[in-house]
Amino acid sequence: MEKYNVTGMSCSACSSAVEKAVSEVDGVTSCSVNLLTNTMTVSGSADKESIISAVEKAGYGAYISGEKQISKKEVDTDTKKIKSRLISSLIFLAVLMYVSMGHMMADFPLPHFFENNFVALGILQLILSGIILVINNKFFVNGYKSAVKKTPNMDTLVALGSGASFIYSIYVLFAMTDAQIKGNVDLVIHYSHDLYFESAAMILTLITVGKMLESYSKGKTTNAIKSLVELAPKTATVIINDREKIIPASHVKVGDIFVVRPGENIPVDGIIIEGLAAVDESMLTGESIPVNKTEGDYVSCATINKSGYIKCRAEKVGDGTTLSQIIKLVTDAQATKAPISKVADKVSGVFVPAVLLIAIITFVIWMILGETFAFSLTRAISVLVISCPCALGLATPVAIMVGSGVGAKNGILFKTAAACEITGKTQIAVLDKTGTITKGIPEVTEIFPADSVNEKELLSLAYSLEIKSEHPLSKAIIKKAEEDNIKLSETTDFEAISGNGVKAKLDGKDLYGGNLKFIESFVTVSDNFKQKATKIADQGKTPLYFAYNDIFVGIIAVGDTIKEDSCEAITELKNMGIKVYMLTGDNERTAKAIAKQVGIENIIADALPDGKDRIIKDLQAKGKVLMVGDGINDALALTTADVGVAIGAGTDVAIDAADVVLMKNSLFDVPKAIILGRKMLKNIYENLFWAFIYNAIGIPIAAGVWINILGLKLSPMFGALAMSLSSFCVVTNALGLNFINFKNPKNEIKKESKTMTKTLKIDGMMCPHCEARVKKSLEALDGVEEVIASHEKGIAEIKLSNDVTDDILRKTVEEQG
Repeated sequence: MEKYNVTGMSCSACSSAVEKAVSEVDGVTSCSVNLLTNTMTVSGSADKESIISAVEKAGYGAYISGEKQISKKEVDTDTKKIKSRLISSLIFLAVLMYVSMGHMMADFPLPHFFENNFVALGILQLILSGIILVINNKFFVNGYKSAVKKTPNMDTLVALGSGASFIYSIYVLFAMTDAQIKGNVDLVIHYSHDLYFESAAMILTLITVGKMLESYSKGKTTNAIKSLVELAPKTATVIINDREKIIPASHVKVGDIFVVRPGENIPVDGIIIEGLAAVDESMLTGESIPVNKTEGDYVSCATINKSGYIKCRAEKVGDGTTLSQIIKLVTDAQATKAPISKVADKVSGVFVPAVLLIAIITFVIWMILGETFAFSLTRAISVLVISCPCALGLATPVAIMVGSGVGAKNGILFKTAAACEITGKTQIAVLDKTGTITKGIPEVTEIFPADSVNEKELLSLAYSLEIKSEHPLSKAIIKKAEEDNIKLSETTDFEAISGNGVKAKLDGKDLYGGNLKFIESFVTVSDNFKQKATKIADQGKTPLYFAYNDIFVGIIAVGDTIKEDSCEAITELKNMGIKVYMLTGDNERTAKAIAKQVGIENIIADALPDGKDRIIKDLQAKGKVLMVGDGINDALALTTADVGVAIGAGTDVAIDAADVVLMKNSLFDVPKAIILGRKMLKNIYENLFWAFIYNAIGIPIAAGVWINILGLKLSPMFGALAMSLSSFCVVTNALGLNFINFKNPKNEIKKESKTMTKTLKIDGMMCPHCEARVKKSLEALDGVEEVIASHEKGIAEIKLSNDVTDDILRKTVEEQG
């Protein structure tokens, strides 16, 4: 896909003409022209010269978009030009209106020479309006070119309306001179009222006002991109020959060593090789809390080092940095078209010719009805200047541009405009389990020591044994022990028994760890602990058994824990009316345990990577499907779904296959993305409605349909003003997307936690058997989800799905003695 910049476009009729011309080039498979950004994306095998030639033949200019990033100066150039034209026009228009309206209607004073010299006044108006026409010659040049190329546009309408007024006024001025030569003063005065020089000038000036407002508003829509571009650091401190040297950030190469001090921006993407720091990554992820980084951690360009001195090795520079990739994703999304825009494109393609035909018919009908030439011409001109295809062309891209910018600020990146639209239409959300709902990293969740040891002693034995193992579950035990500062003892004769466990010697005594079958080949495990292990397995966790010196010492439960915000995110998706499925390759027992904890009723387990796409296709028969995943095995399903969403911490393959990328490793951003998609879609519908209804109401009024019925009549000047404001209103409406409040979206998300925890202090628990009795009796109560009892601590932690009174809990425990 190649991207081009297109020059000379002024309305959606222009973009439709360019799109049609390029689409007819041999080898072009698809073409999308964006009026808002003046860009064009083309796919296919056609050569660049043929594409540019096709655009030029249609009456416009095109060139290949450069690799350089957007600069604020470039974005604001058009606005400055329009502003200059507008100020000049207003100065001469003020004088013209004083002469034509002020003097002739309100008797404002003028030099004595002009007293009762109506021809001189007409000539003065001719000069002043002519100056304004020259200042705004762009309308006439572009309008003429597009008309000659048989692709009339908005400039054609404006040029015809203003030009007709000007030419007719010149004709009247000559008629005035003829009447004056003949001495017919009354006829001269009569003709003076048919001069429309001020209308010709006013039309151009008011349209320029609209263009100024539109251009200014367009500039506002690019604020998200501008702010990202401006975040890019300008310099970097690199180490060259053991000395620090400040160089432009653009000169940093992969492999260079750079340093970042507190308060400085990180110049490129890199890996910390020395030091530690708290890094503010809010500009990438939207997360305001700084992230602690240490040796081996990845840091991204433009993030801020809040504290600590770090030395890093450059990994990605220039266009390869995370910031540059975000900017590219957002600008690419803004350059594409949403499917809904096809309706506006079809209308825009025939809009201008249809308006020209309506104007001609209006003129002819009023002449047939016996009205004067001036009256009939005024009605036709009013039709020309009130008709606005711009609003239709801007309705979709301006909403996409603002919405995708808002998404980028919140760590939600849409790759295409179509992704924005379809995300808003999501009916079914399919969530991968590992790494999406869960953290994807095994952790120690519970420790159940036997009577012979306590928790710390059991964890110490397990730590000393597992430290030499490479198994993922071993990593969880090692991590837990290090976090709790557990003592590590040296073991010998370590051996890993595949599929069973590990063994070693500690102080000359045998130490074992593994599954039940493996441990029972050395020691006896009581039924009580077997029941605990069954309960652990039912929760989707793995029980690891340990024995030391021919004695069973306990169980450590290891599992893939649920992300902190997964339950809330899934609840919110359901509250939004979206059906939620969990899709996983894990066994059904584990899947059900996880699904129960997060509140998902629809489970699809034992799904192989090559079978996930078939499952997605089956679900698509029920509605629009959004798939969320993070792994290589999710790539095919992400591509098959209507919208594929990749968690930012996932693999590059998943991110490449997805339509939407979530920069934060948070499932909570899925409902945020859907809300944003819905808001954008609603905004597009509103913009299209107002664009259509504006023309549907305005054109009949301008044509004079309601003059004899309701007395409604529209002058060309007011028509031009209305036309100018229509596009401004559409753009302003889209800017409202900047005020989306994700924290408390009205009527879209109901934030309510259905889980609460109570801790009961219990006297009398003496052993694991007591724990089991307390646990069993409490979990039998309606509203109690899970109980974790500890006879050593003398407490029971109770998870509740519904409020259960303290008296009921107390009574239940007391009944067990």
